[in-house]
Amino acid sequence: MEKRDIEVFRAVMRAGTTSQAATLLGVSQPAVSQSLRKFELACELRLFERVRGRLVPTQEAIALMVEVDRYFTGLEMIEHRIRSLKSFGLGRLAIGALPALGTGFMPRAIAAFGLERRQIQLSFQVMSSREVYQQVSAGQLDFGLMAEELSVTGLEHSPFAKVHGVIVMNAKHPLARKKILDANDLASHPFIALNPEDVGRRALDEALAAEGRSLRPVIETPYSNSVCEFALQGVGMGMAHPVMALDYVTRGLLLKPMAFDIPSTSLLVFRPGMPLSDNAKELLRVMRIQLEADLKRVREAVGGAVVPVPRKAPKRR
Repeated sequence: MEKRDIEVFRAVMRAGTTSQAATLLGVSQPAVSQSLRKFELACELRLFERVRGRLVPTQEAIALMVEVDRYFTGLEMIEHRIRSLKSFGLGRLAIGALPALGTGFMPRAIAAFGLERRQIQLSFQVMSSREVYQQVSAGQLDFGLMAEELSVTGLEHSPFAKVHGVIVMNAKHPLARKKILDANDLASHPFIALNPEDVGRRALDEALAAEGRSLRPVIETPYSNSVCEFALQGVGMGMAHPVMALDYVTRGLLLKPMAFDIPSTSLLVFRPGMPLSDNAKELLRVMRIQLEADLKRVREAVGGAVVPVPRKAPKRR
């Protein structure tokens, strides 16, 4: 089995016809057809049905395409890494973070880290916790930040921050003068809720149910930044990650503590057996310093209510 035949198979699966695949590959249509027959013989599988002159992929072809895509994605990552090493040597970092910490906190930490003076190129992606897990597992990220509630099987991990959700609202909200909000407060006003599958949303629902109350959602959304934006516009109040909510305080958003705790823990995840570079270790140190500074500002924003300071994780060698 030759790599070129696999490339032809992939092109046909993507293009849908041998003629379009030939155009993509810059070869003749007969060459594509010949390579495809050769690949089927090597696999000892029937990969396409010939129906009225068209190729229809079989279930075996569809299943095989998943692995072929993984193979070529890996090759593309290797090529990208080679180009980066030529341009920047080892001065490159790749990081992914969940949205709660990726849209405001990480840019602040990276700015404090100072990429230019360190002559480092950074690839930074905001993505779901599941995507962080997948890309760290695949070796595409040096490290990532993800939510604790997802499995981290196969990865090294350490706690980064444990915080408590806060209620956000604009200055004209009827509860704007109240210092701490209880279940009655949350149940009595329109609520901007995180999606039902969110762990924090479920914990909030359970806390209110224990007191015989329930939320009045007017909007459901997956991200804290959307909750904050809607709250600023006066749509209602909602629960948000405090570090994310901090980004909106200068725009007039109010942060209120609740009478009960809804914890949220984020994890640092690493690929086993892959030691971190000195640059990565230094960035992690700066991130922890930035987090402590951000949580101090959160405590001030909620009027001195207790917000846990992050525990220092054991140093990773």
